[in-house]
Amino acid sequence: MKDILQELEDRRTDARQGGGQRRIDAQHAKGKLTARERIELLLDDGSFEEFDMFKAHRCTDFGMDKDRPYGDGVVTGWGTINGRMVYVFSQDFTVFGGSLSETHAEKICKIMDMAMQNGAPVIGINDSGGARIQEGVASLAGYAEVFQRNIMASGVVPQISLIMGPCAGGAVYSPAMTDFIFMVRDSSYMFVTGPDVVKTVTNEVVTAEELGGASTHTRKSSVADGAFENDVEALAEVRRLVDFLPLNNREKPPVRPFFDQPGRVEESLDTLIPDNANTPYDMKELIHKVADEADFYEIQADFAKNIITGFIRLEGQTVGVVANQPMVLAGCLDIDSSRKAARFVRFCDAFEIPILTLVDVPGFLPGTGQEYGGVIKHGAKLLFAYGEATVPKVTVITRKAYGGAYDVMAS
Repeated sequence: MKDILQELEDRRTDARQGGGQRRIDAQHAKGKLTARERIELLLDDGSFEEFDMFKAHRCTDFGMDKDRPYGDGVVTGWGTINGRMVYVFSQDFTVFGGSLSETHAEKICKIMDMAMQNGAPVIGINDSGGARIQEGVASLAGYAEVFQRNIMASGVVPQISLIMGPCAGGAVYSPAMTDFIFMVRDSSYMFVTGPDVVKTVTNEVVTAEELGGASTHTRKSSVADGAFENDVEALAEVRRLVDFLPLNNREKPPVRPFFDQPGRVEESLDTLIPDNANTPYDMKELIHKVADEADFYEIQADFAKNIITGFIRLEGQTVGVVANQPMVLAGCLDIDSSRKAARFVRFCDAFEIPILTLVDVPGFLPGTGQEYGGVIKHGAKLLFAYGEATVPKVTVITRKAYGGAYDVMAS
C-alpha cells in the first residue's frame, strides 16, 4: 500500500512541475507567475480542489507520443474566494506554450459544465499560444466546444477572463465572450493575427504592444475592462470584483456589513455642482460620496471616459452605477459611450443588480464621424438595454438632461 501512495505522490510532484524547472525559471524571468502560483493567489488559502491532474494528450503525430506531460498545459478545479465558490482554469505556458489540445479543451469544458450546474462563477486565466498545431483540426474543434460553453454560460454565471500572456487567434474569442476581461501591462497581448502576419499581408510594421497590448485594448478597442501592473495586482483586483457579484443569475449579490450611516449628511455635495451651467465638475466625486466607505469598482475606466460605469455598495448591497462625466466631452453621449454603458446595463440586468443612473448630459455628440459610424443605432442599444432591464432603476438628474439623450439615459 505504501508503494502505491508513494507512487501517487511522485506523480503529483511530477504534475506540479509542469514543463520542468527550466521553463518555470524562464516564466519567472519574464515577471510572470506559473499557472499554479496564480491559482494560489486568486483563491483562499488551501481551498483549491484540482480535477484531472494526470490527464495527458492523445496525439501521436510529429513525435508527440514521446512527450506527454501530466495536466496537458492547463490546471482546472474549484475553490473559494472569501468563502464563496468559484471554478477556475489556469493555462500553463511551460507546457507546449499553453497551447490548446483536444484534452486541454475537455478539461476546461468539464469545469464550465460544473459551474453552470452548480451555479458558480468561472474565472479563466489565459496564457496561451493558441491552438496546438500538431493536433490540427482536433484542437480547433476543442476551441469550438469551449466557445459553446461560453455562450451557454452567458447571463447564467459570471465569467471573468484574465489575460496573463500572449493570446492569439482562437485563444482571444473565448475571453471576448466573457463578461469581464483584465490584462497585465507589458506582458499580455490579444490579437486575432500577430504582428508578423500583419506585416506580411498589409506591410504595416507594428509591435505586439501597439497591436494588442493592454493600453490598446483598454483605451482604443474597449476589448479589455482594465489593466494592471503585474500578475499579483490583477489577481487581487479580481478577488475584489467577485465580492460585488452574485454566484449566478438565481442568487442575489452578497450583502456586506457596512459602517456608513445611511442618514449621514454630506455637506460638500451642496457645492459640488458649479453655478455656471457650462463649468465641468468631477462626477466621480459624487459616486465616491454616495458609495459605502467611498468604495467604487470602475469598469472600463480608460475607454469612453465621458461615461462612467462600475459597482458600488449601498447599505452593503451591490448597485451598478452609470454616470455621465462632465469633465470629458462635456459629458455628451457618443458611439463609444453608448456601447460601453449598454453592455454594462445588460450585465446588471442579467444578474439582478439594481442600476443607479446619474445624469448630466447636454445631448449626443454632433458630427459626420458620429453619424457615419451609426450613432443612431448605438444610442438605440443603450435605450434598448435600459428599457429591457427589469431590475430596480433609479435615475438622478444632477444638473441637466437635454433632448434625445434624456430619453436614452434611463428616462
